[in-house]
Amino acid sequence: MSSRNRTRTAKTAAGVTAVHIPRQRGRRSSQPFVVVVPERPSLVRQALGGLALLLWDHRRALAPLALGLLAFPAAALLHALAWWSALMLAPAAAGPGLWLANLQRRRPAADKAVWGWRIALAVLGTSGLAWAALAAGFGPLAGPLELWWLLTLIAAQTAWLIVRRTAN
Repeated sequence: MSSRNRTRTAKTAAGVTAVHIPRQRGRRSSQPFVVVVPERPSLVRQALGGLALLLWDHRRALAPLALGLLAFPAAALLHALAWWSALMLAPAAAGPGLWLANLQRRRPAADKAVWGWRIALAVLGTSGLAWAALAAGFGPLAGPLELWWLLTLIAAQTAWLIVRRTAN
């Protein structure tokens, strides 16, 4: 068999389909063309890519969700490494209530809706900080803390979406 008719094998990476075009006649010095065609991505990979793109496009709307999902392992890490950090986080739970009192004294709410949003924000802040202190002390999966985390996360995400829709 002459070298013109014999196919040459080239090494390709796994998962890649290579199509070889043999040498052209009359051109002894030119190298053969190799066209590399990657495999089509799987359905799972396409679905995960679409989900990642959807989450990236709506990243501002999902900010409380991201913070809540980061708070859970952070509290678990604090519990594992420094349970005493709960003693430092516990006084911080009074911060939103103090903020509300100070804000109401300096700039009283003229409308009941403004007063309601301020109270809701203070309650959510107090709830989140109190959960963080308890989760750092006892672990995020202790007792009803995971349900408390979930309800606070749902309330924060709902309030965030409402504020984003109604803000000018």
